[in-house]
Amino acid sequence: MTWSEMWTLLEPECWNTAYMVGWSTLIAIAGGLPLGILLVLTERGGLLQNVVVNKVLGQVVNVTRSMPFIILMVALTSFTRSVTGTSIGRDAAIVPLAIGAIPFFARLVETAVREVDGGLVEAVQSMGGNTLTIVRKVLVPEALPSLIASATTTLVALIGYSAMAGTVGAGGLGDLAVRYGYQRFETDLMWVIVAILAVVISLIQFAGDYAARALHHRGARSGPAPKLRLLKAKEPAAADIGKVA
Repeated sequence: MTWSEMWTLLEPECWNTAYMVGWSTLIAIAGGLPLGILLVLTERGGLLQNVVVNKVLGQVVNVTRSMPFIILMVALTSFTRSVTGTSIGRDAAIVPLAIGAIPFFARLVETAVREVDGGLVEAVQSMGGNTLTIVRKVLVPEALPSLIASATTTLVALIGYSAMAGTVGAGGLGDLAVRYGYQRFETDLMWVIVAILAVVISLIQFAGDYAARALHHRGARSGPAPKLRLLKAKEPAAADIGKVA
């Protein structure tokens, strides 16, 4: 197979992969971020402690995460059809891709948010900050480098999931590699696809790591100042208590 013949096959499938992975990543972040934060807030000792809600959400996340993607995709066929009007094609593939990635990203968000210094949360609470303020001003900004790393991991995982989406006629590079590289013994095309995916994943990982490091270093330079201001806000209250005593 010549390069021109390969490119004729590769170009539309590259766009199919980018379309599926891009939309499913956006949906996964939009759904997984609040879900992960909610898991932290409702756990025992959390700001919105609710053990029942936390256990239910945790079980839903665990069951969805433990299910192999190919089975999840088949199980969601009826739901996918009701959402997109079809169970075949790249639009239909976005539904199981996103649903499979939301709990995956949510667990990563949960881990990232738990790493935030509890002293900052207590300081904002002492200043009268409510739960929404703490989430917007403390939890998300402080966990942002880890959240970007988590989003990068999710994006890379979705590229792998998209290969299995070819079973519902979604196309993509993975499907092309199977149909031509494996079934038709076009090994040259298969290795070209492998090389393309390796380069794309490496670039995505590099960009994500660079952004996470840049935010971490910037936060490290500017971090002590806001912490100091927040802690200083508590000092007058402590002094007043001493005077009263």
